[in-house]
Amino acid sequence: MRHVLSALVQNQPGVLAHISGMMASRGFNIDSLAVGETEDKNLSRMTFVVRGDNAVMEQVRKQLDKVITVVKVHDISTQDFVERDLMLISVAADPSRRSEISLLVEMFRGRVVDIGLETMMIEISGREAKIDAFIDLMRPYGIVELARTGRIALVRRKSKGAPE
Repeated sequence: MRHVLSALVQNQPGVLAHISGMMASRGFNIDSLAVGETEDKNLSRMTFVVRGDNAVMEQVRKQLDKVITVVKVHDISTQDFVERDLMLISVAADPSRRSEISLLVEMFRGRVVDIGLETMMIEISGREAKIDAFIDLMRPYGIVELARTGRIALVRRKSKGAPE
């Protein structure tokens, strides 16, 4: 089972290395990891995607709770949340195919962010399945290079207060 964990951590050097090292040393594989500063400059949010049953996830959560720089950890998988990935993809695009590729980019609500002599660089954001579908469509054109962020996610709030 796929789990999305959201952890608030102290925003200081070495936290990412410490946490990812701890997880690796205990045999937990991270499918996706994204980290960035929050609305509070003293805190960062780490979003992990890991696979395993509920017992494995409980172990991951307990191990994270033991880390001094971790403020709070939530498995948000069972909650109503919004998740996004961001991808930059460079595809082979001679001038005769650019309008065709641009139409596909538009259909996926992406943006062309750079055009070279023989390539186009495209930015796409959305759910993992959307990104994967776009990659599959671009394969016949020739993917030159591709970079993806880790997953980011926030729990939807029903009111202006704290999440349920």
